[in-house]
Amino acid sequence: MTTGTSESIRVLSNGWAIDTTAPVDLKSSKDNEYHPVFKAFLAGSFSGTFSTILFQPLDLVKTRLQNPSQNVLAATVGGRIQPGMITIFTNIVRQEHIVGLWRGMVPSIARCVPGVGLYFSSLHWLKAKIGKSRNQDLSALEAVALGVVARTMSGVALIPITVIKTRYESGVYKYNSLSGALRAIYKTEGIRGLSCGLGPTLARDAPFSGLYLMFYTQTKQAVPKEWLQSAGAGSLIHFSCGVMAGILASLATHPADVLKTKMQLYPDKFPNTFSAAVYVHQTYGFRGYFKGAVPRMLRRTLMAAMAWTVFEEITRSIGLK
Repeated sequence: MTTGTSESIRVLSNGWAIDTTAPVDLKSSKDNEYHPVFKAFLAGSFSGTFSTILFQPLDLVKTRLQNPSQNVLAATVGGRIQPGMITIFTNIVRQEHIVGLWRGMVPSIARCVPGVGLYFSSLHWLKAKIGKSRNQDLSALEAVALGVVARTMSGVALIPITVIKTRYESGVYKYNSLSGALRAIYKTEGIRGLSCGLGPTLARDAPFSGLYLMFYTQTKQAVPKEWLQSAGAGSLIHFSCGVMAGILASLATHPADVLKTKMQLYPDKFPNTFSAAVYVHQTYGFRGYFKGAVPRMLRRTLMAAMAWTVFEEITRSIGLK
């Protein structure tokens, strides 16, 4: 048999060599079926669903604490209503039953689930833009900057749902549905009504996300890599890092949350941040800027810690890490 014939047989025996294209790597094709940013969005949305449903009662209690005039049975100190978290909780159960603790669940899901997805996908996209690979750690300054920008992007996109969520939880407004609320606000208040409180909302969420991401990444970097990759301890460590980061970031940004609530509930009375700040200070003093801090700190801390823990596990399983 000639050399040319042998070469032809060898080529034919390769199967794929008859066609000039290389063999398809099925595993690689599967991994690249969806864009990494889309994967990050799905993972973030999935993680946000669990935390939103679980911790909605804490957000409801926080909103009622910041707006204590609505049918609250509470002690009066110095002529001012001073309800506590347990008082608010008991009052909601008494008047609205257990299901009342999940009032505003629909706008919460409509805001938080895509919001968390947008945040994580934006974060993933921004990290790639600054030249950081998936497994590269962010510096403290990079973490703050990326967290602020990612949260600003999602916060602006979802501000109408944030307004509706706050009003649902307050007990002041009686909307029948999410779409009905959107129509009612637009009809009576226009675009301004659907975006009221945007400044304090961003002043709350953007710094929170920046500080949270900084504290979270810096705490994780202090933990040995083999601990984080451990099947048993990895989730617990991620959750613990998230709790610590959430406590610090929540306390730093809570005053903006109080002002945001006032502006979104009473847009005619508080047309800007300054008027809301003056009212809170004159009515409650410095402590007024931290009304509802405990339930918000519990909710934001546990929600963020759970969201990041679930996100870390999902991204590892779908090949983003």
